[in-house]
Amino acid sequence: MEKFDVKLVALDLDDTLLDRNALISDENVAALRECARRGIYVVLCSGRLEAGIVPFVRRLEIAGTEAGRYVIAINGCSVFDMHERTQIQCHKVPGDVLLRADEMARSAGLETQVYSTDTIYYGKLTPWIKMDIDLCKVRGVQVPDYRSLLAAGSPKMLIPCNPETPEVAHELMIKMREEFGERAVVFTSKPYFLEVLPPGCGKGESVEWLCNRLGFGIEKAMGFGDALNDESMLRKCGYGVAMKNASDYIKSVAKYVTDFDNNESGVGRFITEHVL
Repeated sequence: MEKFDVKLVALDLDDTLLDRNALISDENVAALRECARRGIYVVLCSGRLEAGIVPFVRRLEIAGTEAGRYVIAINGCSVFDMHERTQIQCHKVPGDVLLRADEMARSAGLETQVYSTDTIYYGKLTPWIKMDIDLCKVRGVQVPDYRSLLAAGSPKMLIPCNPETPEVAHELMIKMREEFGERAVVFTSKPYFLEVLPPGCGKGESVEWLCNRLGFGIEKAMGFGDALNDESMLRKCGYGVAMKNASDYIKSVAKYVTDFDNNESGVGRFITEHVL
């Protein structure tokens, strides 16, 4: 079988590279280490903060290599160079959009949170905000004057909902899309996680930017994902790969679908067959 000509592999984490226990399997690790050894960039690309992605890079043991130096965080709002220990690209949602989104969320009985590279900030702690802090394994800080923080802008706002009532997030998403139009990107990364991102920003846009910075086009990139926040990456990458466990819609926008799901090392098996 002829192998794909890939120079960069971009990988979503939850329900893609990670299994149900939020772990990277040995088979996935082996395939990605071999990619890095061959000089293929391996870029973890997640809605998490940089600080929440780094432990998974350590698991791959590639951070010290040229091929493992970059991560894309906050669903494409931030590109981080771990060798230089700095953001090399960052986008923010305007403060007035965040303030209005916060008002709309509260009207729906929800609270919001925003991000820095290593901290989640919120005005009022809810069980759903705590759930996300625990999931991301980063610091959470309650801010007394939270609205002033929002006014300064942020790379991302998350509105976590009760997982048992995801329709609340969906209804609010529709209202926010009507309210903000092209001023913000609004979507659900999980049925109960509603996100507000800067316009023209997403995983696919940041993968494309990084590819251009590295001297090749995004047609040489392979992207793996399972959810709506992976859509732009799957559409833009020359080799967009949906997981077997992805929704039918995400499978329809991808060029390829793995034969195995995230609990069966679907990423590593696909790379071994088609790249290595």
